[in-house]
Amino acid sequence: MIKVASYNMRKSIGTDRRRRPERTLQVLCEIGADIVALQEADRRFGGKSAVLTGHLLAEHSPWKAVPFGVRAASMGWHGNALLIPHEAAVVDCEVIHLPALEPRGAVMADIRVRGEVIRVIGMHLDLSGLWRRRQAHAIIAHVAASTIQRPTVLMGDLNDWTNGSGCLRDFAHHYGFADTGRSFHARRPVARLDRIMASRDLKFTGAGVHDSAASRTASDHLPVWATLERR
Repeated sequence: MIKVASYNMRKSIGTDRRRRPERTLQVLCEIGADIVALQEADRRFGGKSAVLTGHLLAEHSPWKAVPFGVRAASMGWHGNALLIPHEAAVVDCEVIHLPALEPRGAVMADIRVRGEVIRVIGMHLDLSGLWRRRQAHAIIAHVAASTIQRPTVLMGDLNDWTNGSGCLRDFAHHYGFADTGRSFHARRPVARLDRIMASRDLKFTGAGVHDSAASRTASDHLPVWATLERR
């Protein structure tokens, strides 16, 4: 069994308007996931440097960032990043270019953890429903075109409030959804913007929203998590 989590960390700026990366790590440590997909992990302006630096991760967490190597100071790609255990190995990784009016992207990595290789995709989709569907199609097509197919988990902020329509329906043709719950707004969750999906060769054994004193102030989103195992 493996535990995964997705978190729009809002550049570590909390609902109290303070940037506190250590608080973000506190929330992640509370969840205790094996693999984490982050959104808004880089600063917005300048060199778009990582908010959770390598030093912070090494000193205060059991994870390391998957090195996508796109920008020297960034953790990932367009704010998307993947955290994996220090002992895990990156078998392969790449960025996925998405159609968009504003910069959007996704990240994909094949991770060997506990002797198993799992494919993980992190994403942050557009505010526009039309562009969300185009981006979902791009991700689905990219994964389907891979020479090597693996058990796959997709996570991120899909920015879709609806159920059974739009990009959620598109993804549902290919993947199952974890019943994680409402994650936005952190202080009073009313929408399921953050989602975890998996290929049919995986099954969810548990899922939820991580609601704690720290997570209610660390970002405007609550993290979502799920546990999975092979069918």
